Amino acid sequence: MAERIISEETINAFCEYLVLEEKSTATVEKYLRDVRVFHLFAYQQAVTKERMMAYKKFLIEKGYAASSINSMLASLNSLLDFLGWSDCKVKNIKTQRQTYCAEEKELTKSEYLRLLEAAKDRPQLHLILETICGTGIRVSELRFFTAEAVKRGEITVSCKSKTRTILLPGKLKKMLLDHAKKNGICSGAIFITRNGKPLDRSNIWAQMKSLCKKAGAKASKVFPHNLRKLFARTFYGIEKDIAKLADILGHSSIDTTRIYIMTTGTEHRRKIERLGLVV
Repeated sequence: MAERIISEETINAFCEYLVLEEKSTATVEKYLRDVRVFHLFAYQQAVTKERMMAYKKFLIEKGYAASSINSMLASLNSLLDFLGWSDCKVKNIKTQRQTYCAEEKELTKSEYLRLLEAAKDRPQLHLILETICGTGIRVSELRFFTAEAVKRGEITVSCKSKTRTILLPGKLKKMLLDHAKKNGICSGAIFITRNGKPLDRSNIWAQMKSLCKKAGAKASKVFPHNLRKLFARTFYGIEKDIAKLADILGHSSIDTTRIYIMTTGTEHRRKIERLGLVV
């Protein structure tokens, strides 16, 4: 039997497979990043079950979080399935579902409002923050906000082989139409660069980071996905309907939605104390 060695050709073929499987761009990039890390670890050595177990142990000793390790292993196991080397797959680290999230990672509503204040002299960025946080979309879905769609008040989003419709709140629709009119945008994407090209994830990420100092917010909290999670927690806090929220966010599994609505450790502790069982 030929030695099982991962090469650049192998990785390129895996990339083509992921694209044909209609994985999102972010997923393809993530899988390939994880595979390349293992590629460096193995360094021209044959892939075996023992080597995969050694890599898992290496990640644990490096201090990676269990969730991060499991995510990296999922990428590698997908590659192994693709190559027909499923006998080399390793199991995830067993973890108990956490009941609260790390406070230093979650963006609060007050921090969000400070970001808006910091962006008030940058109207497009200000509106992007409100659009993501006001609808719960993924940052990659901003490209579906076209002048035509905004006029209808409905945004049809296609992501991960699924399509869903986002209904725009009246106030946000008006703000988006005003933005398009002010910038002479009659058709196509309404969030664009100076060259007229649609803004991408890296543009928005960098612009958001530039607000941190002025807003007094930790950079580790300020990124587009945290706006989506703030929408989720706020919606659930009012509606208490996790199934409806999953539909709005475009989640296939409610388990994913549960991660979005976890409260912080401080809030969790406050709820436990309200039980009044420690006297």
